[in-house]
Formats: sequence, structure tokens, C-alpha cells
Amino acid sequence: MDTKEAIRLSKFLSRHLRHSPQAIGLTLQEGGWVGVEELLAACAAHGVPISREQLAALVAGSDKQRFAFDAAGTRLRAQQGHSIAVDLQLKPTTPPAVLYHGTAPAALPAIRREGLQKMKRHHVHLSPDVETARRVGARRGKPVILTVDAQRLHEAGGIFYQSGNGVWLVEQVLPEFLREL
Repeated sequence: MDTKEAIRLSKFLSRHLRHSPQAIGLTLQEGGWVGVEELLAACAAHGVPISREQLAALVAGSDKQRFAFDAAGTRLRAQQGHSIAVDLQLKPTTPPAVLYHGTAPAALPAIRREGLQKMKRHHVHLSPDVETARRVGARRGKPVILTVDAQRLHEAGGIFYQSGNGVWLVEQVLPEFLREL
């Protein structure tokens, strides 16, 4: 599968596993899981046929590891980024002292006033390193990297989770826990 096709399929899966599973006739199970066979059938029925091999290659080859199979390989889910109600069954975890967030310069005035807000998603997404934050922020041009004082936020009551692909999740990050790198 070429890169362009992988991106197209990844976007299709992201849209339906994170935001609108019902649009292709899916219902997410507890933990955000969907049966692989059910997913493949739904994709095919909606004009986007994906083979089991293509799906496995897409999951394994994704640099961001957006999706994960369960231990048996019979279910798949999006790791994070949902805008629909779903409990990913992540356990609260103590974060490292510092985390990072990449964003566009246009977002800075609002971030300086209100901090990082989850917007339509369940959590604010934070990166464990500067390079990952830079890649995330570069989706909308030249990125600005913010440093998050995760230790101090955690001590102040912030509850952190870590998804299976290493993305750190928290409800919000107020401005006093942020600084521009």
C-alpha cells in the first residue's frame, strides 16, 4: 500500500473510530473497541474496502500509532482523540516532570488567556518529547512548542493518563503551567 493510500485509509478509520462510528453502522464496545471483522465489513459496505492484511500493515506502519489491536488481534480501537463518549479504561498515571505541546502561532493568544483546553475531544494531548510536539504542531505550519510543568500540574490535582502510543492526556492545562520553548 502506498503512502497516499495509507493516509486515506488512516483518515477514514480515524473519522469513524474517533468521531462517528454510527455513520458506517458501528457501535463501539466498552473501551472503544470494535470487532475487526465487523469493521472490515462496515468499511466495505461504505465503499472503502480494506483487507485484514492492509489493516494490519496500517496499524503496524503508523508513525503515530493511532490504532491498536487487542491482545487477541480480534478487536481494534483508536488510541485517543475521540470526540464521542467513550471510556478507554486508562488508569491515572504519574507524568514525567515536563511534557510538551505543539501548536500553531495563531492559537497562542487564546492559550495564553485560557491555557490548553480539550475543545471537542476528551483530553488535551501532550507529547513526551520536543520532536513529537514539533511534528504535531507542524500540521498547521511552523509550530510553536509549549513546555508543560506536568509535575506541578499533577501536584495541583491534574489527573494524567497515558495512551498506548505514549500520548499523555489531561483534562486541561491552565496558563500558569505553560511556557513557550
